[in-house]
Amino acid sequence: MTHILHIDSSPRGERSFSRRFSNEFVKLWQKINPDTQVTYRDLGHNPVPHVTEEWIASVFTPPEARTPELAKAIELSDSLVDEFLTADRYVIGVPMYNLNVPSTFKAYIDQIIRAGRTFSVTEQGSFEGLVKGKKMLIVTARGGSFAPDSPTALSDYQEPYLRAVFEFIGINNISFIHLENLAAGDAFKENAVVKASEKITQLVDNW
Repeated sequence: MTHILHIDSSPRGERSFSRRFSNEFVKLWQKINPDTQVTYRDLGHNPVPHVTEEWIASVFTPPEARTPELAKAIELSDSLVDEFLTADRYVIGVPMYNLNVPSTFKAYIDQIIRAGRTFSVTEQGSFEGLVKGKKMLIVTARGGSFAPDSPTALSDYQEPYLRAVFEFIGINNISFIHLENLAAGDAFKENAVVKASEKITQLVDNW
């Protein structure tokens, strides 16, 4: 049985394209694979807190030596990591904000990138991802175009960052669906919607 962790990070509701198409993929996947278990987390409407000094102190303190305050500071992070590791596939909806991800999603990433949990440090000082054998689909929504052949391609810090941070913890099978030019007018928006729907149909059979 497949277990998908479905995450949305847009603060928008029905107007969100990243929500719309991450949801469309999950629904189509469930239709084809009815025994799929889905865990849903809405970071856009229910954000997780940013890392604090107490959080950092707790991470660098052995569990048996943590005070009640330090244990409380890391409690949510432990829960988020457990949830993340339980899934074997991930579907993430994330809009582009200022060439990268929203702070709500960055806060989530900071909560789950944990030494000893999602990555390890070898005796030689190198890093090894511990989240292996998983698949991820990321649906992005962008006001402009950042296609490889576009003048603004080098300003896309979103996909490279997301690939790097999730590959860092061991997830190497990552697919992207980019809805681009959403702020360029109705014709461009409709074209993005059509392309995203087509890509979802193609991807769901080979994911």
